[in-house]
Amino acid sequence: MKTNFSRRKFLNTAALSAAAVVLPGLNAAASGPQKEKSAFSLNKDPLKLGLMTYMIGASWDIDTIIKNLQTTKLEHVELRTTHAHGVEVTLSSAERAAVKKRFQDAGLAISLASAFNYHYTDQAELRKNIEGTKAYLQLASDIGALGIRVFPNAVPKEGEKDREKIMEQIGKSVSECANAGHNLGVEVRLEEHGQGTENIPVIKKILDYANNPNVYIIWNCSDSDYTGEGLPKGYESMGLEAQFNMVKDRIRCIHLRDLSTAYPWRELFSLLSKSGYKGYCDIEVSPESCEPIRYLNNFRALFLSLQNAL
Repeated sequence: MKTNFSRRKFLNTAALSAAAVVLPGLNAAASGPQKEKSAFSLNKDPLKLGLMTYMIGASWDIDTIIKNLQTTKLEHVELRTTHAHGVEVTLSSAERAAVKKRFQDAGLAISLASAFNYHYTDQAELRKNIEGTKAYLQLASDIGALGIRVFPNAVPKEGEKDREKIMEQIGKSVSECANAGHNLGVEVRLEEHGQGTENIPVIKKILDYANNPNVYIIWNCSDSDYTGEGLPKGYESMGLEAQFNMVKDRIRCIHLRDLSTAYPWRELFSLLSKSGYKGYCDIEVSPESCEPIRYLNNFRALFLSLQNAL
């Protein structure tokens, strides 16, 4: 059969075919980003980021801390005891006032991180830690710190003797310290940390024993928060949101780990924002970076991105 297919018809057909193939792609390319843009809403009120001088910052003096935090746009520093900053109970009244002024002039909020804990069966050792906490609270008040970190720091395993007794002792001890702190305008923050105390259900039990609205906690971003591994019997299936809701009104500080880990960071940040959390999220990572400024800048960028704030 003879086909009469002129050059003009060929060109017209080719043009229409090309349009049929290309135009849908062009439309998708045009509409896709527009839809994404309209769906994305920039978070203009992200959580606040700070640094806990556990590893990064451990070797910095006060001048270096201030300079590096201002450079990386961090807003808060949690000064861990025994580190190079030298903010310890041995400071004189004049030295404490000078520390307070330096951080205030720099526009940086500060907290302190002690190593006091309250699980000791030796009552003399327990009393030593309670009184040491009180002295540290006075230091915190003198330098304008918001709060101090304390540890639980261990309880016997389930089924072992004195488990409940030790949890009660920790609760009563931290309550005594919290009352002293409240009178000084300083928060006492019990960290989710230690053997058997590195999980929220046990921390909640200690809070119940404390029975004191002035006892607060540090959310430590432990794996048990979302995996359920290591939780007491009856709590193994509790996910992040359920555990968060147990203590959300007591959280006063967050200790952040490497944001590239499997921890559900977006969910945590969303829960914090929805709860009205106004405290700080402090970077606590190890080992100390050989490029701390680059590391902190990258950490902040990812922290903001996970909140749709960048």
